[in-house]
Amino acid sequence: MKTFITRTITALFFVAIMLGGILQNEYTFFLLFFLINFFALKEYFKLVRLIDPEYNEVSPWHKYGVLVAGSAMMMAFTSKHFAYGDLSIGEIGWVTAFIFILVLPLGEILMSKNFTLKFIGYSLLGLMYVTVPLGLLVDLRLSHVPEFYTGEGNPYGYLIPLLLIIFIWINDTMAYIVGSLIGRTPFFPSISPKKTIEGSVGGMILAIVAAGIYGYFWGDKWLHWPHWIGLATIAAIFGSAGDLLESRLKRMAGVKDSGKIMPGHGGFLDRFDSLLVAAPFAWIYVQVFVL
Repeated sequence: MKTFITRTITALFFVAIMLGGILQNEYTFFLLFFLINFFALKEYFKLVRLIDPEYNEVSPWHKYGVLVAGSAMMMAFTSKHFAYGDLSIGEIGWVTAFIFILVLPLGEILMSKNFTLKFIGYSLLGLMYVTVPLGLLVDLRLSHVPEFYTGEGNPYGYLIPLLLIIFIWINDTMAYIVGSLIGRTPFFPSISPKKTIEGSVGGMILAIVAAGIYGYFWGDKWLHWPHWIGLATIAAIFGSAGDLLESRLKRMAGVKDSGKIMPGHGGFLDRFDSLLVAAPFAWIYVQVFVL
């Protein structure tokens, strides 16, 4: 009972921080995901060091430089939205990211005791896995989606990122409920033994149906209702894939959680694993079908 209360309180605290950061303004949105990127990257590199202990031998320049590069890339995704005079955070980010990504391999060659290209590969993969998806979310927030009926810019730049997160949460919740009630057939027992085909499929269907119904009757004034279904489908399919991917990494590393962001809720990767895989596909969908 005590564990349940603790999990509930921390979950409410987590939701409050997320909603505050997403809804307040574009600055808090960027700051929220900037911090998520930094700590999720740290957890990814911790998992890699557990999977391949040789990665512990990277030089301090590499270890901290890749975090700087990831932070700079997040800044770069803001483009010219946060400008002060003739200089913007995005421009500073592009220059910094370019320098560090270009110089990191050279520094690793010169400073590492046991240089190997796989170390560079692990680091670049982390930036692709964590930073690029979160950067694309920032881009979605800062890029205005056009209204369908007025032709005016939509002031709710947070709408699509928020919907994506909500649809992922609905999918996960419904998958857990359906799996608990009728789940019998293991989905990927070697990766996530508790997931079932019935639960996964049921969660996807219910998330898409819920999104379609709400979008058709109430949400069309913000975003044309077929896009509610499209985003929910992306969240359900690719969000589930993201969850399995992170579960695979944790199993390879021999850990239950990627970190300890809050009691009973694991780490940053545990909280945002689905979003990391779903976000790029949502970004592509928006560029092709919405904008």
